Amino acid sequence: MSKLLVVDDEFRIRQIIRKYAEFEGHTVEEAVDGMQAIEVCRRQSFDLIIMDVMMPELDGFSACREIRKFSSTPIIMLSARGEEYDKIHGFELGSDDYVVKPFSPKELMMRVNAVIKRTNGKADGGTAKKDVFEYQGLVVDFSARIVSIDGKRVDMTPKEYELFFYMVKNKGLALTREKLISEVWGYDFFGDERTLDTHIKLLRKSLGEYSKCIVTLRGVGYRFETL
Repeated sequence: MSKLLVVDDEFRIRQIIRKYAEFEGHTVEEAVDGMQAIEVCRRQSFDLIIMDVMMPELDGFSACREIRKFSSTPIIMLSARGEEYDKIHGFELGSDDYVVKPFSPKELMMRVNAVIKRTNGKADGGTAKKDVFEYQGLVVDFSARIVSIDGKRVDMTPKEYELFFYMVKNKGLALTREKLISEVWGYDFFGDERTLDTHIKLLRKSLGEYSKCIVTLRGVGYRFETL
């Protein structure tokens, strides 16, 4: 059983999500706007947050930015806008998934369960020995989840870290789009391949001069190389 926070100014949307979430065995708390969501998150911990973008008082993007300052709880954004810019903006702020309204409650719950399964899986396990990859001025500390370039730490979203770490771990290998989506988002991911492309764009932007290490394999996928 997981604890969810549903943030939406529309009562009907909150009730629909609550109905399906409780049917799946989750417990649900609600917030009507971004300000309330931040306050609730400071007082309680959640396994996942479902957050609408367009809300009064404080929008979902701004609330996500503030929550990320003190919490790494997975966030799924809801929005009636499906433009690539909005999705990129949400991912840049640290959201884990982006669902466009109107949405299928069943599909939303499948996404919720997939995200929770992945994050819980990463939380398990014992102590890990220090594991570091270095290439010129690029340093990737897998154990500490830190990427630095020329001694300066690079800020990435949680999903950027996951994608980049997986590619570096598989340096030199051709990674198909299907393989990357399966390994980073989970085999039961219900988005589309544009989500991967969006994160590759964000990752290249974060890596600066080392973006050249991420090579596009036309019709196949991507490869991380240091030649």
